[in-house]
Amino acid sequence: MRLRRKQNRKHMETNAISRRNFIRVSGIAGTALCLGFYFPANAKKEQLISTATGDQSGFDFNAWIRIDTDGKVTLTDHRAEMGQGSYQSVPQIIAEELEVDLKDINVIFATGDQKKYGSQITGGSSTIRGSYKKLLKLSATAREMLITAAAAKWNVPASECYAEAGHVIHKPSGKKFNYGELVTDASKISPPKDVKLKSASEYKLIRKPLQRLDTPLKTNGSAIFGLDKKLPGMLYASVERSPRLRGKVKSFDDSAARKVPGVKQVFKVQMIVFNTTRDGVVVIADSTWAAMQGRKALHVEWDDSGFDHVSTSDIYKAHEELLQKEEGLSFKKQGDPDGALNQATKKIDVIYQTPYQSHAAMEPLNCVANYQPDKIEIWGPIQAPDWVQGSISEQFKMPKEKVIVNMTFLGGGFGRKAFLDYTQEAVAISKEISGPVQVVWTREDDTKQGPYRAGISYRGQGSLENGEISALKFKMAGQNIGHWNGPKRGEPNDSTAEGFLKPYFDSIKNISFADVPYEMPLPNMWWRSVYASTNGFAYESFMNEMAVLAGQDQLDFRRQYLKDERCQRLIDKMEEVSGWKSRKKNDGFGAAITECFETTVGQVVKVSRHPDGKVKIDQVWAVMDCGWYVNPDIIRAQVEGSIVMALGAATIHEITFKDGLVEQNNFYDYLMPRMSDMPPIEVHIMENTADAGGVGEPGLPPFAPALTDAIYDLTGKRIRKLPFSMNAI
Repeated sequence: MRLRRKQNRKHMETNAISRRNFIRVSGIAGTALCLGFYFPANAKKEQLISTATGDQSGFDFNAWIRIDTDGKVTLTDHRAEMGQGSYQSVPQIIAEELEVDLKDINVIFATGDQKKYGSQITGGSSTIRGSYKKLLKLSATAREMLITAAAAKWNVPASECYAEAGHVIHKPSGKKFNYGELVTDASKISPPKDVKLKSASEYKLIRKPLQRLDTPLKTNGSAIFGLDKKLPGMLYASVERSPRLRGKVKSFDDSAARKVPGVKQVFKVQMIVFNTTRDGVVVIADSTWAAMQGRKALHVEWDDSGFDHVSTSDIYKAHEELLQKEEGLSFKKQGDPDGALNQATKKIDVIYQTPYQSHAAMEPLNCVANYQPDKIEIWGPIQAPDWVQGSISEQFKMPKEKVIVNMTFLGGGFGRKAFLDYTQEAVAISKEISGPVQVVWTREDDTKQGPYRAGISYRGQGSLENGEISALKFKMAGQNIGHWNGPKRGEPNDSTAEGFLKPYFDSIKNISFADVPYEMPLPNMWWRSVYASTNGFAYESFMNEMAVLAGQDQLDFRRQYLKDERCQRLIDKMEEVSGWKSRKKNDGFGAAITECFETTVGQVVKVSRHPDGKVKIDQVWAVMDCGWYVNPDIIRAQVEGSIVMALGAATIHEITFKDGLVEQNNFYDYLMPRMSDMPPIEVHIMENTADAGGVGEPGLPPFAPALTDAIYDLTGKRIRKLPFSMNAI
């Protein structure tokens, strides 16, 4: 077992296979078949390359697929694995068209390099939807090159040969070659320009609930997470950071900290947070425990004068005032919604509010950095290795090719580990101590430092004419992520309508969306499903209120306006699986449908009042239309996880501020949903031939509006502000 763990750890070490690395490892060129993509500058489309074309081109080779003479297939996964399943889904795609057994595929993580791998950000539910066509083509191309090589060896037409289970077989004679016997010849063949891909009906692996390749690694302890990485001579760091974003170190007393056994150094450090910095005092020690104990012994005086110390109540009061007084920046408008609203006699005007949220990934932030005069190397749970490479290169004036960013497994990310602050801070500390260091954040650090999902307030106005919607008008007020990242002030939030289904625009004449700018010195950024997580609650809750105003069933009401075939079929499925048409009088049923990252998800929630007087969630039905997909079990797991996260954000936890300080600390006051909180969840996947949509995030937005709609159906109480307590209904 110890030997197996050692071998597995070796396989899991992140590694980039460049052309020169490939030659070094294999001894001579041509002893392996390598295929990848080249991303020329300013090109609209990547170019498929192989060992042969790589020899001719002169550029650094990126081998996404490599087949060695022993028949072993190595896949370089260009995206992170943070629980969402890319470590399984990507090999499952490759194995399908390459015709190999999954057990014969070894997966390694690519290093950060956008020039080699294109975008490497694991976010926006983009890994499969952004890469599956390239991966299918890449593996089918490798298969055809191997078939061509085998046919040449036998001197037979390639049409008489086929691939199966890592072999090329001559159908008339039954002769076969292992892939390993063909790679030398195949590596000299130029890739065919066009290859035929399988139809969905021909799939043997794709769309099958195969067991995940990373499960054994994560259960036997051989998977490499950021905290597992160790370097010779590595020291450990814990940082006491300013509790307010703009606070500065006024002075610090480290005399007690230096007396803690194992503490080596104490000094000031700055961490870049978007377009500003956060001050901190770092304790360096020979263990994480010693660094944390030394940090506790520090006495730091902060200068946090000269800027507002906001509180949560101030934020939402300002939102409400803005929504009433300001028209905001127009994001999208069609028809004349103001004119229709002014003429209508049947209308509603309401405000919805959603809270600030922490990402609260189970694995706290951590990073290993080794700054050297001629190169910088880092290891850790990183969602965007190419972004980190570019950021570190710019900040430390090091050529990009000298910045090596190694991905490990992530224990959850949800957008937080795509941020650049914790990697930059680790490199700055490593540079100061002239050696490798591991920086580990505590749970309190993660909770109090942010960045957070921004709290947003919405004003919804709508009117009916002859029982049909005559106008919809939405305004949102809240922090704009884009305002941290660039000169976008004066422009509306480009996610103002995120989550709102596109077919509504085809069937409702008068619609407008506007963003009311609201600035606040609180770091905010992406959170699972981004703005759809808050927009979805407001917009779908509003559609449910419009259905009540019209005196119509929630799903029947939506049918009138979601007229495309996929939406109609999705509503049919929601009704079928939930028993919507046969629901009982004393049960509360709620529904919502949102779109997120090219995937539409409808959810039905059932609640009832139990003998103890409490309203409880009895069942959730989720129907996902994500188009082309890989593994149904991974989809179900992602939707279930999204619902768990949505339940927490709607009913259990929020980040609040008092005098500019975050009030929450750890899981004792930022509570997580427990197993006992979770109802049964059924996940149903729509079958169609549409392009792939996202999977990891779209299951979250519809839950909160479906839940509050179910509570209204049962109790008559309308909930427009999150979070709320299920025990207080």
